[in-house]
Amino acid sequence: MCDPVTDDLSDLQVEVPKAPRRAFRQIDPGARALVVAVCVMVMLVAALLPWVDGASGWQILFGLAPAGTVIGLVPIIYAVCSTLFGVVVSAAALVTRLWALAFAGAAGCGFSTLTSLLAIWSQQSTSSHEPGPGPGLGLILGALTLIVLTFQWVKLTFTRD
Repeated sequence: MCDPVTDDLSDLQVEVPKAPRRAFRQIDPGARALVVAVCVMVMLVAALLPWVDGASGWQILFGLAPAGTVIGLVPIIYAVCSTLFGVVVSAAALVTRLWALAFAGAAGCGFSTLTSLLAIWSQQSTSSHEPGPGPGLGLILGALTLIVLTFQWVKLTFTRD
């Protein structure tokens, strides 16, 4: 006959040794979770706004820019990196609370910040002596949001107990 108390104790004996390792692999974002979640939403809004010559971020990401719009390689790299790290990895790290994903978010958002600055610069300069078309509002909003995300993930990954 099965004794429920004995079964519970045997399950507990298996789980207790795993607890420190599980706690070591996880983060507790606390109030930063709200900041990161808002930043993920702002990144999605930034993808809807114009980036390059009226083409929005999602159009650049999926290669659906209007005909005649010249989009360089740097804004495309930025669109991929910002979506991957600023939205996907950040959301996955919040949901799973895994330290490895938070660290990937910190490193990826840092790299995406650099690509965002290069994308903004590429829109301001041309090969001639005339200024470029200038960065769109979505490009600037995404860059600022990635800076905030980078600081949030860095603080979360390096202030772990």
